[in-house]
Amino acid sequence: MRNSHAQLLVAIAARRQLLLDYLLQERFVNRFRPDHIRDAVYSYIKGGGKSLRPAVALLACGALGGDESRALPVAAAIEVFHTWTLVHDDVIDRDDRRRSLPTVHEDFARRAHEEFGWSAADSAHYGTTIALLAGDVQQAWAWSLLFDAHLEHGVRAELVVQLAKDLASRITPLLVEGETLDVQYAGSARELDEALVVDMLWKKTGALYEFAGRAGAAVALDDADPDHPAAQAIARFCSLCGTAFQLQDDILGIVGNERQLGKPVGSDIREGKSTLLTLKALEQSNDAQRARILRSLGNPAASAADIAGILHVFRQLGAIDYARDLARRYVDEALGYLDALPAGPGRALLSQWAHYMIEREF
Repeated sequence: MRNSHAQLLVAIAARRQLLLDYLLQERFVNRFRPDHIRDAVYSYIKGGGKSLRPAVALLACGALGGDESRALPVAAAIEVFHTWTLVHDDVIDRDDRRRSLPTVHEDFARRAHEEFGWSAADSAHYGTTIALLAGDVQQAWAWSLLFDAHLEHGVRAELVVQLAKDLASRITPLLVEGETLDVQYAGSARELDEALVVDMLWKKTGALYEFAGRAGAAVALDDADPDHPAAQAIARFCSLCGTAFQLQDDILGIVGNERQLGKPVGSDIREGKSTLLTLKALEQSNDAQRARILRSLGNPAASAADIAGILHVFRQLGAIDYARDLARRYVDEALGYLDALPAGPGRALLSQWAHYMIEREF
């Protein structure tokens, strides 16, 4: 990792540790039963992610002069909310690994076979069942954590209600819409255009980043008005960075190091995902290149050699450079919104966070 990110990574790690300490309190751990549900609920929370969404909520709060400790339950709610979407997303995408660990549905399919002696089919169904139920519990827990911001940390009730309403009535439908479009677009890159793909990426990823920034700002300002200039600036900043983050994710999905990524390189190709890389490559390809891409796109049996061949084609056609340049433009635009914030260490950390979103390697 580049030295320029060292300060930021220390700041993010410190805030992640605060989140873990908060979420691993005995009063929460004992809430979830039986053991399989408890283990599933905490699997990804303890599984080594960087917690970038809650981190930016806390950084946004601090950058506006707020007390980050008052925003901790809100940040924790964002982390748990994001986690249920991952658990369900892995079921939808039929992924077997996340962060180098088995996905929830895969892990509990294995446990059902080993602990109960069930058949492969019954064990697989049990794994999916546990993943769905754990995600349901996590979503409910996220709402509870938001309410704790008022009940335990003194954040005004009206502000918490506004945040909860926004998360329930705007952000959740956007995330579900983005996920649905992602599934519908799979294998259909030839019929799409860049605007449709980027809109889908924003709904899947940028919308929750926007909420995280807005929520942190709201706590600092003691004001949930979405039109407040500082809150609006941070929300727009996080929204653009969130889209850039997803573009970088798609790039790493084919050029990244599998050990660092914690999941198979090329999984988006095998699943037929309509990434900007695929879209641009198909737009620029000749007949032979197009046939090579389409032979593996949506083919779960595509080999490592097939994926390497597509990577070569993507590089030839400039698809990776195009996506990188677009992500960089989003971040450059995002950085302009920080001018509305007071100068200081908090704003500097947000600037570093924006650059990290497109320079990270996993």
